[in-house]
Amino acid sequence: MLFAAPSGIDEDLVSPGVLGLLVVVALGLALVFLIRSMNKQISRIQAPREADLDQAEWDRRQANARAARESAGGSGDAVKGEEGPRD
Repeated sequence: MLFAAPSGIDEDLVSPGVLGLLVVVALGLALVFLIRSMNKQISRIQAPREADLDQAEWDRRQANARAARESAGGSGDAVKGEEGPRD
């Protein structure tokens, strides 16, 4: 075998050593900094709240109903069945 251990080394006593420790520590530090950066970027996202989306939908329905009433020549401020957003 090409990569077989030399006959004088006991495979049970071999450890990764300092180099292995440094690689694991470096990967851990990189992970910590990447997670901190990700959390910072996620906190900057401006996602709309559910109540804002409901209000926008209700406003859109009111505007469509008002436009339909005006095009049909009807008058009246209230749309039957429309009460407004519920919180």
